[in-house]
Amino acid sequence: MKLSVAMITYNHEQFIGQAIESVLAQKVNFDYELVIGEDCSTDGTRAVILDFQRRHPDRIFPLLRERNLGGPRNFLGTLAACRGKYLALLEGDDYWICTGKLQRQVDFLEANPTWSICCTRAQVKNEAKIDSIKLRVQTGTVFPSRPGSPQSSDEDLSGLLPVTPRAAGTYTLDDLLMENFIPTCTVMYRWNIPIRLPSSFAKLTLGDLSLHVMVAGHNKIELLDDCTAAYRIHPGGSWSARDRTSQLREHTQMLAALSRHLGGKYRDSFRPGLAASYLDFAMTARQDGQRLETAKYFVLCLRNGGLDLPNSSRLIAGLATYILIGSSYKIFSRAKSQGGSR
Repeated sequence: MKLSVAMITYNHEQFIGQAIESVLAQKVNFDYELVIGEDCSTDGTRAVILDFQRRHPDRIFPLLRERNLGGPRNFLGTLAACRGKYLALLEGDDYWICTGKLQRQVDFLEANPTWSICCTRAQVKNEAKIDSIKLRVQTGTVFPSRPGSPQSSDEDLSGLLPVTPRAAGTYTLDDLLMENFIPTCTVMYRWNIPIRLPSSFAKLTLGDLSLHVMVAGHNKIELLDDCTAAYRIHPGGSWSARDRTSQLREHTQMLAALSRHLGGKYRDSFRPGLAASYLDFAMTARQDGQRLETAKYFVLCLRNGGLDLPNSSRLIAGLATYILIGSSYKIFSRAKSQGGSR
């Protein structure tokens, strides 16, 4: 089997059909399978999958859970059932928008044996009616953004550090550890190599980044310039529907777990990601008026090299001022401004 597509799904009745159709629409010159881990949904997701499986029995292989396993365990079980030399990921609420996606990525990995991962850009679809100002990645844009694009040059209105624009080309594990630039719905792995997953993997909500890291190893990662997939943000999303604090906590726990698993060799590579996470935590605590929490995460940010983060000096200065004198500095600032305008 040349390729496996691993799809996990739970309560995606309104989305799963489009996800499956986008896989079946792929134009390829090789055999592939679609392995779907259906995690005991309470809506009509399973019925939709079985209807597709009845019509495409040689292509679609459902794994119908008898009880809800939760995202990480369902993910691991689905991966274990995949038989392909290469592996592509697509969750049941996303979909592919390019019919040549799989062929292009397989061709690249076949021609470049020292590359372990090939990914592309994805289009962000905000279907949750979430104010774009609160999103890490702005709706209607592509992720990762291209250097020089309007979305990459605009000021990040949320007060959080923007995601770094990425040029198409070759990256390494060090780049990935500093910032996850791989949209999961676009990734393809070289899968016929031993993958040793940490025991803590099954407890991590952000299992995709852990898998990116494990597969990447010492080999290369290629980012193609194509935009091949749509990433949905919606109320039922396992990740996008969570509040920002919860997302930050899971992200930081995942980075810490990976750092422990890989040992001290990549400690310096993890520091920017941890610093950015702690800076985000500090900014969120500042917005909630939690001064002590702001100070705690501010110190953790600095300990991990926060002063070296790009575009962080203004945020760090504002946090330091808030920690030292509280919100009153805004009053002084306004008074000074009004006095100067007279």
